Order: sequence, then C-alpha cells, then structure tokens
Amino acid sequence: MNNITSFSLIAPAKLNLFLHINGRRDDGYHELETLFTFLNYGDELSFELRDLPAIIVTGDTNGIATTDNLIYKAALLLQTQCKIKQGVKINLIKRLPMGGGVGGGSSDAASTLLALNKLWKTALSLDELAHLGLQLGADVPVFIHGKSAIAHGIGEQLEQVMLEQKWYCVVFPNQHVSTAKIFTHPELKRDTPKISGDWQQHILTNDCESLVKKLCPEVEKTLQWLLKYAPSKMTGTGSCCFVEFATQVQAQDVLANLPHTWQGFIASSVNTSPAHTELAAIFD
Repeated sequence: MNNITSFSLIAPAKLNLFLHINGRRDDGYHELETLFTFLNYGDELSFELRDLPAIIVTGDTNGIATTDNLIYKAALLLQTQCKIKQGVKINLIKRLPMGGGVGGGSSDAASTLLALNKLWKTALSLDELAHLGLQLGADVPVFIHGKSAIAHGIGEQLEQVMLEQKWYCVVFPNQHVSTAKIFTHPELKRDTPKISGDWQQHILTNDCESLVKKLCPEVEKTLQWLLKYAPSKMTGTGSCCFVEFATQVQAQDVLANLPHTWQGFIASSVNTSPAHTELAAIFD
C-alpha cells in the first residue's frame, strides 16, 4: 500500500443542524455552539504525486487565483511545515456551491490535508492536522476530525455525538452569502444562552437565519417553499436551506419539484466523514 501515488477523495458537505451565538469576544471572534453533521455527498479531489515540488491545482477552480485557493494553501502549508520535497497535482470536481454554508472550501482544504498526509507520508496526527487547518478557516478542524460533533468556543472545541441517519434535501437559491458580512453585522443575534445539560432537550435554532432572511429575501423564499414538505432550516450563514426526512424517497420528492431557478441535491447523513472512510479503504 505504500506505493500508492494517485487516488481520489470526496470533500463532503456539512450541515449546521443548529447554530447558537453566545457572545462576541474582545478579539472580534464569536463564542458559539453548533451541531455539525456530514453528508455522503461533496466535491471530488484527485491527487497525483509528483517528484518535482510544484503544487498544481486544476479543474473547477471558478477562476480563483491559485495562491488564493484553499486547496493550494492547504497543500503549501503542509509541504512547508513538514519540509516536503515532492509536489502534487490536484484536480477539483466542484459540486458544492460557494457561499452556501455547506463548507465547500473548508472541506476541500481539510480533504487536501488528510490526503497529502498519506501521499507525502508526513504522518501527522489528526490533532496536528487540525491545528494546521485552523490557520485556513474555523470550520477546517471539524472536517479534519471527521466526526459528527457539537462545536464550542469559536468552533475549535469539538464534542463528538452520534446522530441517527437522516436524508436531506439541500437547496441553494443561487445567492452567495458572505460569512464575514453576517458575523460583523450589528443586527446579528449574539446573546443566546449556552446549552446546559442534554442539548436535545433545548429549542435549537440558527441565530444567523433572521438576519440572512432580511438581507437576502431569496433565502426566506426558499425556507417558505420548503415548509410545504417539512420544517425548514438554513445551514451556517447560508444561503443553503434544507429539510430532513427518514427516507430517500421523501427527499427525492422535494428535489423533483424544485423551482428551476434554484439548485439542489439529496444526501444521507453520516457520523464519519466520507473522506475518512475512503482514506481508510485506500491506505489501511
């Protein structure tokens, strides 16, 4: 197995099943509590080992300059940190919407770190990779650890949870929402009390939702449309919205009736990230 020089890996979507903002710290970061689940659906990254040290990123890069691309940044960070002399060619097939709140960029960065840790044989622990990943984004560590979890603090403290498998229909209303804009907005709700005891006994909401609906009416329209099928929620800072079902057939029915101006997908939730499952199948 040590001779593997190329393989592909999923960079899965995440959903925030709730997102509570408890306060704003003096350094500008927010104290929050959020429940992450992974979906068995995402971007696809292909990795090819190269003897020369260049890092090459191809595919659906949306015209983003290479040096600004989180995939490139992740690869360069690991290469620099571990003084690796080899390079890599990475191709991206993009399926997750940018600015949708499903973690596309963070997931791509995390899957890159996980993959190259194997390909370049850097042998870092998940904690070490997560510490590196935090430099790339607050959501990267949860993708590195790859387990359904409640995040505390600024999102770096993870408490693993086991969730029942569900099917989700996720809808992207073709609106890009800036996370930075939401978290710096003066009208953002920032005073939800921290959860005490069993989180499942609490009323769980997304504190960003009311502000995003105000700033982006298409998100409110999406949430209202989805209510015909099930209670609807927004993930992260948006703009993706979702509904939860017990079966694939129910989720498929929503997708089949989706207005043509929106995009969507269905997927089952998983307690272990598909990136971890696939890496284990390749290398273990």
